[in-house]
Amino acid sequence: MTDILSDHLTHELSERSAALLLGLGAEIPEPGDLPARTPITGGELLTLRADTLDEVDAAIARAATAFQAWRTVPAPGRAAVVRRLAELLTAHKTELGELVTLEAGKIGAEAVGEVQEMIDICEFAIGLSRQLYGRTMPSERPGHRLMETWHPVGVVGVISAFNFPVAVWAWNTALALVCGDTVVWKPSETTPLTALACHTLLRRAAADVGVDPQVHQLIQGGAEVGARLVDDERVALVSATGSVRMGRIVAPRVAARFGRCLLELGGNNAAIVTPSADLELAARGIVFAAAGTAGQRCTTLRRLIVHVDVVGPLLDRVASAYRQLRVGNPLEDGVLVGPLINERAYHGMREALDRALADGGELVCGGDRVEVCGDDAYYVRPAIVRMPAQTAVVREETFAPILYVLGYHHFDHAIALHNAVPQGLSSSVFTSDQREAERFLAADGSDCGIANVNIGTSGAEIGGAFGGEKQTGGGRESGSDSWKAYMRRATNTVNYSAELPLAQGIKFG
Repeated sequence: MTDILSDHLTHELSERSAALLLGLGAEIPEPGDLPARTPITGGELLTLRADTLDEVDAAIARAATAFQAWRTVPAPGRAAVVRRLAELLTAHKTELGELVTLEAGKIGAEAVGEVQEMIDICEFAIGLSRQLYGRTMPSERPGHRLMETWHPVGVVGVISAFNFPVAVWAWNTALALVCGDTVVWKPSETTPLTALACHTLLRRAAADVGVDPQVHQLIQGGAEVGARLVDDERVALVSATGSVRMGRIVAPRVAARFGRCLLELGGNNAAIVTPSADLELAARGIVFAAAGTAGQRCTTLRRLIVHVDVVGPLLDRVASAYRQLRVGNPLEDGVLVGPLINERAYHGMREALDRALADGGELVCGGDRVEVCGDDAYYVRPAIVRMPAQTAVVREETFAPILYVLGYHHFDHAIALHNAVPQGLSSSVFTSDQREAERFLAADGSDCGIANVNIGTSGAEIGGAFGGEKQTGGGRESGSDSWKAYMRRATNTVNYSAELPLAQGIKFG
């Protein structure tokens, strides 16, 4: 009976996804060999035809040709297409958010919030179009001006992951377009419909303001499609979001052809809770950071490092909140935790839990599968495991809602535990002691690209550069001066005198 209901729901969701695509201005894709599945039921929404390698080559060629004219458009003029995209995203926020829920399984608030991130980065990029500042320095030679200028780098390849199927694309694309680059997007094969919708909206925005729609290309398919993009010398920059394993493949291949990489890879994020922390505030931040998006964020809180004097009362609060989290269909009101993306994610979670328990861990709560929409959907209760030590499984990133709890006695020990993992994305400390807060943010504190005080590890704002160190890849997207990754710098010397003095006072001839 459950499977019959699941099939019926899948049919309804399939029809709804088609209606959403049409409402967003996209055509229903031609049926093919690339399935678009929903983690809500595990069933198939629609199928698409994956691009052939020849079609990938042609898309890159179109982007390279469009770049020749696009790079000469003044940056404020380039911002016009991004401004129009923001308007379209605002008008269609609800529909695009619902499509994100259908394909990625996010609850409604998180899905719409992701679309809002797209709007926010568009606004940031529009302002940035008038702030692509160079620099003028004093020359050591009289009658000379020395300066640095920034120019578009070329074709930017964007490879995005399923967990933020639209926001990460927007972070890269809004900045790349304003910087004068053209974009070729290879989305996750798990979320092809949201990619089709975004591509349609951007091309509509371009047409509305008189911009050549060829500045953006969409290529769909599996690893072979991504590999073709990575290896093409016409692609000046590859911005790739995904696993460390993926990054180990992409980085050397791009480097071998002297291309550029912007990598956003794994995160094994931790929060330190000190004896002076506000435990109620900490508990709220911990629960959202650890259980939000069913643990499928790169910034998900995965390790909780707590002083032994407060680990008991804090764990009571967090476990109590966990037991009240409603796990279920993300389309239903009141649901806070939706499904894992697929069966592979579920088995990865089960394997990690088994290893943690074998290492002496104690399961505090969660970890069990919840029957919601049939056997092909994978819903789980977020798990808390108290660990005796930071074992190998704790040092790895499992893309699922598992929170490992470790105790500490001294703050130096807490920082050492925090940094003793190969990833370095996001981090936080909960404390009312200013010395502890400042130490955490200092050079000998957190070794992550993001370090927060009295807030969780997730929920980065557009204004700050997003990215991490170590196996996270070292890239920076979104705010601050991350625009420089999408441009090339030139040092210029202008001789406005009638003489030709040489640098360092050299006399020649």
